[in-house]
Amino acid sequence: MPGPALPARSAGLGLRRALLDGLLAAPAGAFDFLECAPDNWIGVGGRAGAALAELAERHPLACHGLSLSLGGPDPLDLDFLDQTRGFLERHRVALYSEHLSYCAAGGQLYDLLPLPFTEEAVAHVAARIRQAQDRLGRRIAVENVSYYAAPWQVLDEAGFINAVLAEADCDLLLDVNNVCVNAANHGYDARAFIDAMPGARIAAYHVAGHHVEPDGLRIDTHGSAVGAEAWALLAHAYARHGVRPTVLERDFGLPPLPALLAEVAHIRTLQAAA
Repeated sequence: MPGPALPARSAGLGLRRALLDGLLAAPAGAFDFLECAPDNWIGVGGRAGAALAELAERHPLACHGLSLSLGGPDPLDLDFLDQTRGFLERHRVALYSEHLSYCAAGGQLYDLLPLPFTEEAVAHVAARIRQAQDRLGRRIAVENVSYYAAPWQVLDEAGFINAVLAEADCDLLLDVNNVCVNAANHGYDARAFIDAMPGARIAAYHVAGHHVEPDGLRIDTHGSAVGAEAWALLAHAYARHGVRPTVLERDFGLPPLPALLAEVAHIRTLQAAA
């Protein structure tokens, strides 16, 4: 069974192995929860596994999957789903999310690839989300992803996401950085996109930094501090849909932990202001 729900007003940090020592030594109250990818931790023992277990005992844990390939053509990996369920139950994880994308087709592709925005794709991915939820014994949230090419669009992105959520009867992990990236790259209004999301289904938010090329192309790197545009969009999402648990993601170019905790503190400031 899932653990206790995360408080709506809570700010978390993505758990990366390079941060383990710092997180174990972090002052009490520096963050409200941690988020990890089960894919990177299932079966891990030794010092790293012990550190994860200790952190999970001290702090609530959310989980964000990487390799389920919800939109892919290959059958869902039921053994992996069972392992994931065991991990979630062992650590009493309240919130599990995955990406509204695919990452395998006859083998792992090691990237999160966009789905066509069509009714056929809605039916395909919604059925697989329902299957995953049944196997996991819980509702899951799916994340809007960044993408650089749109393979086919009968629906717009917001309409596609809304249709999937309704047909799958699942929740949404709203990544505001991905909205910033996609809005700039594909020429739509980021705030209007946020407004079009179904607030009742938003389980949590992600916020992160991205890279801007000289020609203006935005690249979702999670490798820099959160920019002013993403902070403003997060504040807008809070005002429009309400405060939800929010994770600061940082995967590359990790600064000293105090710099990350300062960004976590800024999430709390925006939540309090909302």
